[in-house]
Amino acid sequence: MSALSRRALLSGLTALAASSLPLPRRARASQPRSTPLTIWGPPAGPTITLAHGAATGAFSPLADRTEIRVWRTPDDLRAGLTSGTMDIMVLPTQTAASLYQRGLRVRLVSVMTTGLLYMVSADPGLTTLPALRGRTVAVPFRNDIPDLLLHHLLRHHGLTPGQDLTVQVTASPVEAVQMLLTGRADCALLPEPAASAALLKAAQLFGKTLHRMIDLQQAWASATGSDAVLPQAGLGATPSGLDRLGPDAALRLQQAIARATADTLANPDAAARHASDLLGFPADVLSRSIATSNLSALPARQVRPALERLFSLLPPDASTDRSRPLDAEFYL
Repeated sequence: MSALSRRALLSGLTALAASSLPLPRRARASQPRSTPLTIWGPPAGPTITLAHGAATGAFSPLADRTEIRVWRTPDDLRAGLTSGTMDIMVLPTQTAASLYQRGLRVRLVSVMTTGLLYMVSADPGLTTLPALRGRTVAVPFRNDIPDLLLHHLLRHHGLTPGQDLTVQVTASPVEAVQMLLTGRADCALLPEPAASAALLKAAQLFGKTLHRMIDLQQAWASATGSDAVLPQAGLGATPSGLDRLGPDAALRLQQAIARATADTLANPDAAARHASDLLGFPADVLSRSIATSNLSALPARQVRPALERLFSLLPPDASTDRSRPLDAEFYL
């Protein structure tokens, strides 16, 4: 990717992390020191950043203790947000936009990955999306970004699911991997770290060689004429979560995420060890996945054009109220 190169990303992380030093005393003391900071994350790459940040003190300016918890399905996430039990969380950016439009006032703080989706297959010939004609593709989470993105890209290449190929939606990445390994699917669209786990464990446990055949970030860039920047997931916060952290909450969260991301990229083995139990993946799998997770710490307003491009091309989920437009307040 050109506009958001790795050098620019690392430079931005360093600058943002360094800017945390001169915060006002009242901002530092606004979180009661006996109250833990709880952040919810998905079973995917950005939660490695959260776990490592909690273990290394990246969030210490916000609270004495940070708890990282994992939501397992989009339904779990939506239930937690609706009930108010989750007020700071990593979530798909499309979900954050939909919830904001429904009036739940989830605001996007930072984009924590610029895309971590890969088409995995044992067939070395499936190197392009048109090559999927006549095949079966396993995709996790109906109406979530992997499913919506795949349908958009297939339409771009003139393919209609159900006619030209079969798209089998599963309840989780693990089920998609199972379909692939048992021969019920020709390929699976997987997020990291599930993609790395499939490649490593297929050889170890099943004697199969899988390949990361299609980089969906590159496919997105080709289809949209943009950079390979797919702002797939980010840190979101509700008004109650921001209020609880006090003045400058969004800035302080961005700085903490920047510190955690920079250290995760610099120390992938340590980050993997910190996240292994939480995510239920071996540390060697998580360490390998970091290189292909495109982890980032980009303030949402900085990547607003890329986000708006994504939102305009992907259809809203069934719960979205399009009468409430996304305005500047959504992007922190």
